[in-house]
Amino acid sequence: MINAGKHENLPVARIELDRANPRIRKFLEMYGDAITPDQVYQALGAAGDDESESSSSFEKLRNSILTNGGVILPVIVNRRADGKLVCVEGNTRVALYQSFITEKVKGDWTTIPAIVHENMTDAQIDAIRLQAHLVGTRPWDPYSKAKYLHQLRTQELMPFERIVEFSGGRRKEIVESINAFSEMEQYYRPVLPSDDAFDTRRFSGFVELQKPGIKESILSAGFGLKDFALWIHEDKFSPLNTIRSLPRILRNQKAKEAFLRQGAKEAMKLLDRPDLDKVLAEAGIGALAQALTQAIYGLPWKELQRLRAEPSCDAAQQLSEAAAALSELMTGLGNSQ
Repeated sequence: MINAGKHENLPVARIELDRANPRIRKFLEMYGDAITPDQVYQALGAAGDDESESSSSFEKLRNSILTNGGVILPVIVNRRADGKLVCVEGNTRVALYQSFITEKVKGDWTTIPAIVHENMTDAQIDAIRLQAHLVGTRPWDPYSKAKYLHQLRTQELMPFERIVEFSGGRRKEIVESINAFSEMEQYYRPVLPSDDAFDTRRFSGFVELQKPGIKESILSAGFGLKDFALWIHEDKFSPLNTIRSLPRILRNQKAKEAFLRQGAKEAMKLLDRPDLDKVLAEAGIGALAQALTQAIYGLPWKELQRLRAEPSCDAAQQLSEAAAALSELMTGLGNSQ
């Protein structure tokens, strides 16, 4: 149980940035043990980059604080038994205040609103991070989320059910995320020419790898996960969701050859397309959704068992692709359920 904490205006100079913060750890690891406050600040800026926008969320937050003359939400700080004040949530805001003081930015940046907890346990700190950044309004990027989940499960040995409870996520998604992180580190990092080439945006490709039938199709075609990592590095999947078609590509000799030469997008052009009759081709999306729903509810038990036993068969893969496309559509419509 986490107590409410006490609201205080803390001197910024006394607050220590959390060097163990999972969001920036991947940037700090390159510095070794001797990490300076300036390097933490630089790591926070690098971790703020939003892959879908040209400007970073780090810069947006900086401009917002300057415009408003301060932060709107208080940071969360742990006052440890030795009296040290360590920022648990809000490291970027604290770092920005510290930079404003150094740069002599106009305004009073010497104190920052904070919720102070006394001598928090590791479990309480983990709970705050999970709620704030895995399901909260300031989510970490998918790779950083997965790195943290992997750490909680494999290093801190947190019970899996507690991770699910804290993060509010679905068990299947959390398992996929942890496994994707593990395999990205195991297979993708070694094929790169240097750590500088490690692209965390490729992480979603390893999430796709966890979908039913993908790994089986790679192994059945005589390849391995190291080959998959090379394909990711060589940008064979563009966009990354074309990985969903990999089982059908690898079963088709011409498509497989085109994939190895030019990538999944070109290979998909060689796959057999369903010969839709005129009525079906012209049907509205609502009618098609209704027809698919009826077909699913009327699916014979024997066919369901076959799909379960053969997750890489064409019908199963086509259903997987349809499910992913429908999920993206619903998310775009503002309904991710």
